[in-house]
Amino acid sequence: MIDFIKSVYNWAVDIFAALVAWVVSVVGVLGYGGIVVLMALESSFVPFPSEVVVPPAGYLTVHGDMNIVLVILSGILGSLTGAAVNYAIAYRYGRRFLLKYGRYLFLPEERLNKMDEFFARHGEITTLVGRMIPVVRQYISFPAGLAKMNFARFLFYTGLGASVWVVILAFVGRAVGNNIDLVKEHLHTITLVSIPVMAAVIVGYIAVSRYFSGKKKKKEAEG
Repeated sequence: MIDFIKSVYNWAVDIFAALVAWVVSVVGVLGYGGIVVLMALESSFVPFPSEVVVPPAGYLTVHGDMNIVLVILSGILGSLTGAAVNYAIAYRYGRRFLLKYGRYLFLPEERLNKMDEFFARHGEITTLVGRMIPVVRQYISFPAGLAKMNFARFLFYTGLGASVWVVILAFVGRAVGNNIDLVKEHLHTITLVSIPVMAAVIVGYIAVSRYFSGKKKKKEAEG
């Protein structure tokens, strides 16, 4: 039994290593466009891990093969594109469509219900915070679309959350290269460290929003 588990584990490691090598080759051929496409897949309903897309690209920036700023911008653009696809599907076709065809989008009814509950409990801010949470990251755009969330606000929150995540991945790649085990190890630590940063961003955004909202109401009352 132990030998079987070890063989399965080694097989999974080999597959993952091959996936990383493939991603590096795709990015090498397509450049920044490859990052956009792969991150769009990761942010849509395709179960494709971002952890094997941006870190290798970040590693390539160490040797001058790519530019770190363009890697980050490409990752954010791809994340926004994939998230917008999910949002548009939910917004246009509604819950009945997702319940009927969700399994083809890797979104069974149970997962959709969990995403709905998560969105209902925490509100629109989940489109920001959710970008940092595995599994939730790919599917939080569906309840946002079902709730008819303002698209500009959706893009803002999603872009902000995606920015934090992509920056983390890019600099992890610069630090540890293509070693996926080290990537996972550092991601865990850095993600925990990034939580206070994300919280500060959220608090700052809420404070600024309330400030300008208060000024607007005051101006309307005076006028």
